[in-house]
This record gives sequence, structure tokens and C-alpha cells, in this order.
Amino acid sequence: MKTGFLKFIVLAVLLVVAFRQDLANGADVNHLGACDTDLECYTMRCDRGNGYCDHSKVDGVCRCPKLQAVETKKHTNGVDPNHLGACDTDLECYTMRCDRGNGYCDHSKVDGVFFPLVDMRNDQQQFLAILVTLVVVLLSLGGGTVESHKDQPLSGIAIHQTLFLLNDKAHVKASPTLLGSNGQHSELVLVEFSSPHPSDDDWIGVFSPADFNASTCLGDNKMVSPPRLCSAPIKFQYANFSNPKYNSTGTGSLKLQLINQRSDFSFALFSGGLLNPKLVAVSNKVVFKNPNAPVYPRLALGKEWDTMTVTWTSGYGLDIAEPVVEWGVKGGERKLSPAGTLTFGRNTMCGAPARTVGWRDPGYIHTSFLKNLWPNSKYTYRVGHRLLTNDAFVWSKEYEFKSSPFPGQNSLQQVVIFGDMGKAEVDGTNEYNDFQRASLNTTKQLIKDLKKTDAVFHIGDICYANGYLSQWDQFTAQIEPIASTVPYMVASGNHERDWPDSGSFYQGLDSGGECGVPAETMFYVPAQNRAKFWYSSDYGMFRFCVADTEHDWREGTEQYEFIEQCLASVDRKTQPWLIFLAHRVLGYSSTSFYAEEGSFGEPMGRDSLQKLWQKYKVDIAIYGHAHNYERTCPVYQSVCTSDEKTNYKGTFNGTIHIVAGGAGAGLAEFSDLQPNWSMVRDYDYGFLKLTAVDYSNLLFEYKKSSDGSVHDSFKISRDYRDVLACAVDSCPATTLAS
Repeated sequence: MKTGFLKFIVLAVLLVVAFRQDLANGADVNHLGACDTDLECYTMRCDRGNGYCDHSKVDGVCRCPKLQAVETKKHTNGVDPNHLGACDTDLECYTMRCDRGNGYCDHSKVDGVFFPLVDMRNDQQQFLAILVTLVVVLLSLGGGTVESHKDQPLSGIAIHQTLFLLNDKAHVKASPTLLGSNGQHSELVLVEFSSPHPSDDDWIGVFSPADFNASTCLGDNKMVSPPRLCSAPIKFQYANFSNPKYNSTGTGSLKLQLINQRSDFSFALFSGGLLNPKLVAVSNKVVFKNPNAPVYPRLALGKEWDTMTVTWTSGYGLDIAEPVVEWGVKGGERKLSPAGTLTFGRNTMCGAPARTVGWRDPGYIHTSFLKNLWPNSKYTYRVGHRLLTNDAFVWSKEYEFKSSPFPGQNSLQQVVIFGDMGKAEVDGTNEYNDFQRASLNTTKQLIKDLKKTDAVFHIGDICYANGYLSQWDQFTAQIEPIASTVPYMVASGNHERDWPDSGSFYQGLDSGGECGVPAETMFYVPAQNRAKFWYSSDYGMFRFCVADTEHDWREGTEQYEFIEQCLASVDRKTQPWLIFLAHRVLGYSSTSFYAEEGSFGEPMGRDSLQKLWQKYKVDIAIYGHAHNYERTCPVYQSVCTSDEKTNYKGTFNGTIHIVAGGAGAGLAEFSDLQPNWSMVRDYDYGFLKLTAVDYSNLLFEYKKSSDGSVHDSFKISRDYRDVLACAVDSCPATTLAS
């Protein structure tokens, strides 16, 4: 935390103490006197009678007749609803239903933040005003914690400020109403709409469940009115996206792709843009034939080499059905294996938006362990549920995978690695300056090359849900063709884990309040403790040591001990290719934000770990986080230990460090200075492919996401005797093999 924020906490605590003293003197926060003004009614700062203004109980929500009359008059006079005239009352100012002058009430602009003038009628209200003022002033001075990244498009919607201005002359219609009739879990929906007052900033939001309202809003503070709408849409698109004449005709249509997400859907037309949304019309409901169906299977390597895990999502709880997997050698006898079931609730989220507008029920996550597999063999499987009511089975379609080779098996093995892919919508919705559009290209290339891929490692910043839980379903649907066929291994990144006071090494807001819970539940990893996302994985001639950069890795920590054990325990005679994976760049990067810090990598990253990489002769260390591609020379203590560029032979003399964070998220600039150890840099989207040809030859390729072409490559040719030898620093007293 920064000093300014600590000052704010101290001042806030002092105010709370004083405020509590007032309460002790007889002021009851829940009974502040009768409502005297519309503003008091709207903000629930008075005795409302059963929770509402006595004179304006409308559909269980506080409404203010005076304001509605003003709005009705202005609308019927043809005034643009976005410009309703100057603010005449505190209520109009507070609800931002009038011309505020550059976005503020003309008479109450405080440090660039809207702050209405309110007739404070008691000490409790004065306390709130002072506290809000402190927040405004101190945060404007930079007193907050690390700011959250603005890379989740849904975060740009001020959904909690939505005004309900339903217009009988506006309409939205969605068809077909029944989806998935042929068993599919993705389908296009035609959304037709019209508005009597069209505008450039009108937009369509897709909501699921369809009955979106304020019933899921949290909050025990009876002084604060809950918003009318507190669930973010699962996707959105501007009304004029495919309708260039929308502003003149007021009519348009969109084709939006929906995936099965365990509930029904509706579509809403909003005016006022994303920052001041006004709900104008709501469509009919749309639903999949079986919204509870088992969907989006994802494979992962187990803790033992002969185990494959399969995880999937459904709407079936254990009180309704038992999860099972039917599987077997292709063409052979099939068997049933049970699955475990996990889920999580809103109370496991650490903060907003995951705990508020971004919350959506994740359904049930099932994982089964398929054990005692034959090496390099083809298996078929399908996931499903046995209904408790009638013992009938509900099945997914059938999938196929190839089991792992045994550790050290000498066969062709091909592994794809990348970080920071994110997700994007094929229908063009949810776009934030094309921030993650390239993720579709990466996904397309991986699917295209799937027959030549044995496993995938996605090393952090998985889908950038950032607290909007619906996006995890969207991501697992996007990668289903890959993850259902080959093991899809993940690592933890800042956008999965980081949140203040949640145990993460960094105190940023990048997880959007998720603090690791969805990632740990949605994907299986062979970690001893899934809350600590470090693990090792053997695949034939490869040993992968996967670190968790969102937990402390420095010498003396539990993770440091794991890393050394993982590196030291491999037998390099049969598993010659030792690969270190992590999200943040613990090695080397000349990305501008690292260069500006002067560290050219994560601060403290190399300090503890480079002696381990050198001692245990790590061939390649690969990172994400920096959204670009960069390759170093074999390097130790920032000095190149080889002049070779593309064909490394003989004795190991230094680890090659790779940044591969350009799989889909917005690209990151390099520094103007290119250090001597930086050999290749590419400001573009791409992914890596490692091919173990045999015990002595490894091929590295960096491929472009746009077309799959190879942009950079090198080879390592090394015998076991070369691994035993040392070119830099002294060898340990005993060899790894012994």
C-alpha cells in the first residue's frame, strides 16, 4: 500500500469511531426521520416506511414521482434523453439525469468526481459526506493501491448506475427462442431492435439469467439504496455495429453467438452509452434445450505419468445427478469412472467486481482421473451424468486423446507454450480496442496444428475475466477443440490471483477480486495444493518445472524449495530437456516497463533463481506477462555465455530465456535500448513450439498467430556427457544422475 492510502485508512477509522460515538448518544442510523425530499427518498437517507418512500412504492423500488414527471415532460417535448436540460434539483444532479456541464453538476465539481450538493439533515449524513470527500481527495492524490488494468471490456459499463426508462415504442426481439436442438452448445441468435430516439452510443447487452434485476445485490447498509441493476451483461455490442443507418432509421439487427451457460438469456437495449446506461427495452427469453448439459471438457496431465484428468462444467449438482466419464482404449472395452465435484460461491470472492456486478454462478466443475493408461495410446471418452430420478444418462459428444509417453520415452514429442492469450468473441462483441482479438488467431492456429501437438502450456493470464465470472465459460468454450484433445496445462498469473491482503505476493487489483479461486477450480493442475499453483510435469523426454510468480519464490520460501527439488530430481540421461516456466519474467526482458524500472525483468526475479538455473543446467526458461516475443542468448549474470545464434552444440553454458506473452492480449512496447543479451525481439502475436526429436536434439520455434509461419527458431544438440560438463562456474560435487 502507498502512504496516502494508509493515511486515508487512519482518517476513516477515526471518523468511524466518532460516528459510532454519535450512535451511542442516541442517533439510530436506521431511523433518520421521515423523508422530506425526493433526494432523501432516492438515496434512502430517511425513514421510508417498510424500506420505501411512503408516497412512492413502485414495484418494490423507491421511485420519485417529481423526477419522473420532469423526465416525462422533457421526453415528450422531443429533447434528447442524454441532454435533459440544466440540473434544477439535487435529485436530478445526484442521478445524473440532467445536463451536468462536462459530466458534473455545475455547482458541485470536486476533484473531477461527481459529488452532489445534499441537504445534510443529521450527523450521520455529514459523516458519509466527509468520508466520501476523503476518498475523493486522497485517491486523487494517488493514495490508492496498484490500479487494476483496463483490459476487461465489461468493466467499462457502469451497470450499477442504470436508469430504468422503459419505452413502449422501443422493442427488442430475439430468435430462435430454443437453442441447441441438435445437441450443439453454441448457436447464433438474431436480435432485432428499434428505438424512437436512436443514438450512436445505444447498445445491446446480453444478460444471463434472463430475469436480471437487483435481487442479487449485496449490502447491509440501509442508508445506501441498492442499484436497480447490479449484474453485468455477459457480452455487449453497439446498436450501430452492423447497422450504419441506425441513427436515421432507429432500427437494426445483430447476430450474436451464445454458448450454453446453464441459464436462459435475454437482450436489452440501452441508451446513454456505457457510462450512463438507460434501459429502454428488453427482449423475449432464449434458452438452450438442456442448459445443464455437460460442456467444455479440458484435459490435464495427472500427478503420475499414466494418469489423464478430464474436467468439465455442468449445471448438475450432486443432489440431481452423479458425474461420470465413459472411456477406454479406442476400439476397445469401455469403463465408467466417477468424478469429483467442486463449485464456489460469491463469498469466496475477495472483492469487486467478482463479488458484485461481475458475479455469476459458475455451475459445477467436475474432475475425473483416468488412471493406468498405456503410453502413447489413443483413448476415447465422453463426460456425463447419471440422473438420480430415473438412472438415465446425459452424455456429451465423444472425444479422443493420446496418452502420455512414459518419462524418458524416446519418441517425437511436441509441446506448445504461450502466455496472456485471453479470449475474444467471434461475433465481434466485448471488444476493448481489439485488445484480445488476436487470441482467436492463436486459437485457430493451435486447432489447425492439433495433430502435431502433444500438450499445451498456457503460462498465466488465462482469460482476463478480471472479476466477470461469465468470461470463464466463454474461454473454456473457445479452447474446447484444443483442451478436449490434448492436455491443457495452466499457470497462475496476476490476472488470476492478485488482490490486496489475499496472500498474493503482489498487492495489485488485477484479478478483479477473483483472488485465484476460479482459475484453481476451472482447471486441474498436478500441484500439491492448488491454491499454491506451482507444480512439476513430466512428458516423455521433457521435465517442466512450473513456478507461481504470484507467490513468493525467493530463497528460503516453500516455493524456492520446490523449484530446486524439481530441477534437481530429474534424470538427464532419459529426460534431457529441462524447461522452467513462469508467468512474470523472472529472467530477462527488455520490455519498456521493465526497462524503465532498470531491472530488465521482474525485480528480485533473477537474484534468487539464476544460480539454480545455472547449477541444474536449465535449457530454456519461458515467461509471459510482457506481451511480445523476445529471445536471449545463453546468459548468466546478464552476460552472454555463447556467441552462437541458432545452433547450440556441446557443453551447457547458460540458460536461454524466452518471453512468449504475445498470444492475444494487447502488445507491449520494447525499450529503445536493446541489451547485449537480447538477440531477437518481435512486437507481434505468436506462440512457441518445442519439439524433442530424441535425447540429443531439441527444436525451438516461434510461430506467428496470424498465419502459423515460423519467425524465429534454434536447435540444441547435446549429449548426456555435455550435460555433465560445466562451462561456467564449477559443477556440483555429484552429477544429477547419481
